[in-house]
Amino acid sequence: MKMRKLGKTGPEVSAIGLGAMGMSGMYGPSDRAESLATIQAALEAGINLIDTGDFYGMGHNEMLIGEALKTRRRDEVVLSVKFGAQRDPGAGWLGFDARPAAVKTACAYSLQRLGVEYIDIYRPARLDPNVPIEDTVGAIAELIKAGYVRHIGLSEVGAATIRKAAAVHPIVDLQIEYSLISRGIEDEILEVTRALEIGVTAYGVLARGLISGHAVDIGAAGDFRGHSPRFQGANLQKNLALTEVLRAQAGKLNLTPAQAAIAWVLAKGDDIVPLIGARRRDRLAEALGALKARLKPDEVIALEAAAPRDAAAGARYPEAQMAMLDSERRDA
Repeated sequence: MKMRKLGKTGPEVSAIGLGAMGMSGMYGPSDRAESLATIQAALEAGINLIDTGDFYGMGHNEMLIGEALKTRRRDEVVLSVKFGAQRDPGAGWLGFDARPAAVKTACAYSLQRLGVEYIDIYRPARLDPNVPIEDTVGAIAELIKAGYVRHIGLSEVGAATIRKAAAVHPIVDLQIEYSLISRGIEDEILEVTRALEIGVTAYGVLARGLISGHAVDIGAAGDFRGHSPRFQGANLQKNLALTEVLRAQAGKLNLTPAQAAIAWVLAKGDDIVPLIGARRRDRLAEALGALKARLKPDEVIALEAAAPRDAAAGARYPEAQMAMLDSERRDA
């Protein structure tokens, strides 16, 4: 497994990380046994970065990962955990809470569910508009001093927020959506992370399945994509058409569309680590095949031509959620 360092002060992690969100109902029902087997297969393949959130399945995801890690040495895995998203008993979204006391409470519960003594990278899932980022980062810094957390990360925040956070404590990575058809970080954010020597863990590299080359079924109960603009009506058909163009270009490289999309992200810089949301071992194996690709500059350009930056129809989140993304603020 190829390794990459997260930022100037962060840990060495596998070039591809495993995003576990889909194992806890966010894309509809999942198979528990297959999820556990996929986590084990990822670890056996050399993947050491596992990303989760305390709100994925209301703690289910953390408990699932904790179960998978019971037979593993703690130093075999780098656990990245998001916190702050608030949910009600019906799984509805209530907003975000990143007050210092809430940060420490959330960490305590995550440690218990994961069955570990420390979290490698702890990050607010979104910027809490009611809490200065300096206060949130300061609270995590106190958790680091106490030994409960090793590093601080950020998620979906803009350039100004990144600078403010980094002024309080070293930030090892920014987790943010980045794919062939979601390239907003190239405008300003990527320049700032590189100037501050902060890594990027990229999620949504397959655009939640749109450019994976596999059939997209969003009819299952609990699949949040059913509310995503890119998966609605004519938008969905237009976006799926992009996959066929990408498939043709990927074929010239002897890659599947998914492998080409992952390889493209890998080629955009050694400071970027794509998170693969595989729920099954066959999808994981396919994703790992992207590591064999060494895209040349002209091949990168060709893939970008096949799936242009602004070709996707619809925003990446519904309007209300887009409004919560500090990373989308053009004055950030």
